[in-house]
Amino acid sequence: MIKLIGILIIIIGFALKLDTIAVVVVAGIATGFTAGLSFNQILTTLGEAFITNRYMTVFFVTLPAIGILECYGLRERAAYLIGRMKSVTPGRLLAFYTVLRTMAAALSLRLGGHVQFIRPLILPMAQGAAINSSGELDERDLEELKGLAGAAENYGNFYGQNVFVASGGVLLIVGVLKELGFNVEALAVAKASIPIAITAVLISTVQFLGFDRKLARKNARV
Repeated sequence: MIKLIGILIIIIGFALKLDTIAVVVVAGIATGFTAGLSFNQILTTLGEAFITNRYMTVFFVTLPAIGILECYGLRERAAYLIGRMKSVTPGRLLAFYTVLRTMAAALSLRLGGHVQFIRPLILPMAQGAAINSSGELDERDLEELKGLAGAAENYGNFYGQNVFVASGGVLLIVGVLKELGFNVEALAVAKASIPIAITAVLISTVQFLGFDRKLARKNARV
């Protein structure tokens, strides 16, 4: 049971809002010692894990560029440009992005992301469209719009990625089913994911357009 001490360290560290990387490293080292590994073996294991998964940290390279763009008015320009398009509403914009994100995920294209697209581009554009069609948003509507913008990314990425036959999600499903004795091919899983992805796009579109109707009703009462 003591070998699970790493989980306890992570829970306590996160609860105290300590440095995330430091907490994870300390938890890993503590777990290694309780498992009987030497310090050299622990460092070797951590190094191998980093090398194996180093591609997952590539997106950090984009953060400085996005920060510079935001500093020089990317969000404001995005909101201004979308505000000039009279027919664009926040619901239509988010529905369009969900379709685009789903197609990109289905083709395994790295197009999207909360950091790369939602915060600096999609959310300001949706906010500008909302202000253009319904006036200034109150705090509650703005928070709901933020949630919908994040949901658009999640819908497109989560349901679209399994349409790609070689995605990690598809391979995981195939592996688990084969271990349970079901002989399933990756192509079959990808094909079965297509109607699910389409359904997710349709349902999310209804949700986004519902936000448009909500703003329209509120604007009519003013």
